[in-house]
Amino acid sequence: MSNSVRVAYLPLVDACILIAAKELGSAADQGIDLVLERETSWANVRDRIAIGHVDAAHMLAPMPIAANLRLTPFDTEVIAPMALGLGGNAITISQTLRQEAGFSEAVTAPGEAGATLRRAVANGGERKLRIGVVHRHSAHNLELRYWLAASGVDPDRDCEIVILPPPLMPDALAKDQVDAFCVGEPWNSVAVSTGAGAILTTKNLIWASSPEKVLGVHSEWARKNDGLLKALVRSLYGAAKWCSDPANADALQKMLAQPRYLGIDETVVAQALSGPAGYEPFDRAATFPWQSHAMWFYTQMVRWGMVEHTAPGLDLARRTYRPDLYRDALREFDAVVPSSSMKVEGALTSSVPVGAIGGELVLGPDGFFDGKVFDPDKVEDYLKSQARGA
Repeated sequence: MSNSVRVAYLPLVDACILIAAKELGSAADQGIDLVLERETSWANVRDRIAIGHVDAAHMLAPMPIAANLRLTPFDTEVIAPMALGLGGNAITISQTLRQEAGFSEAVTAPGEAGATLRRAVANGGERKLRIGVVHRHSAHNLELRYWLAASGVDPDRDCEIVILPPPLMPDALAKDQVDAFCVGEPWNSVAVSTGAGAILTTKNLIWASSPEKVLGVHSEWARKNDGLLKALVRSLYGAAKWCSDPANADALQKMLAQPRYLGIDETVVAQALSGPAGYEPFDRAATFPWQSHAMWFYTQMVRWGMVEHTAPGLDLARRTYRPDLYRDALREFDAVVPSSSMKVEGALTSSVPVGAIGGELVLGPDGFFDGKVFDPDKVEDYLKSQARGA
């Protein structure tokens, strides 16, 4: 049996776990020939895993759920046995919008930023704000919509949300082809470094300790390659721990800046890693695939008309994330792993030590900016509370 694992990724900071596993040799140490294949768009990643060109992928957190709910072009079962970090994206606005609306140049709390945006919409007449996101089935789109609606801005009536690959976002903003975008780093920092835009607010401020990408794995490959999958999870866990260590920051930014990976200036990579987007690759159980995260994404897909709510659909979304495989892979790997697979999202207002397998774990804060909480045992009530528009 081949020990080669082909993994697609996009040039983003949160691909660092995969890149480090390759560059540091942690994949090789687990007996894996890790082949990384850089892609240009999330649609390409989705389609290549569907038709079997790759075995796994650096994938948008809601994308495997969408695949299993048959919301994608190909009938494909995808599982997420691991998350690839917390946070890491931001909402960046054009200099034109910043000046017209009177936004500060500083990163702003979501409530304040939303109130200013609501006034800009009210003063803009019939013109819709054009906002770029990376894919329909992305945390970017769902969390952007959540923030807009909670701020009194209707994402569909007041805005035109368009799809753009991440590397194209800064140029689109510079040419005023979009008024704003929501994207993962380093592309916010690229826009700031060129003067094209200013970071308005961040994912971490909208929903603290929230997931951004997962390791998406073709389920058929996972069934046939259980040992390789476990080895892959172990290698990525070790790489995530290395990426999170401040002592490795210089080495990590040099690694990511290479032309074959992000291919941008090292100083911009450094800003992306240390800036307000707040990407966390390891701490706070950043690589654990919480099923409550999957269920929250499902509620937002229902909210915005992407799928009709059914009990089987909710269960399918929950089962897409596989904490059982994560625990099994790390059982004898000196790892600290959550003992629960779900939690109430938004309930932690500060860092809290919790019980875990293998030691003590600190979680949180994990609050939503509007103070609401999502209880995975009360999905029906939560859905009723989520208005479609503003």
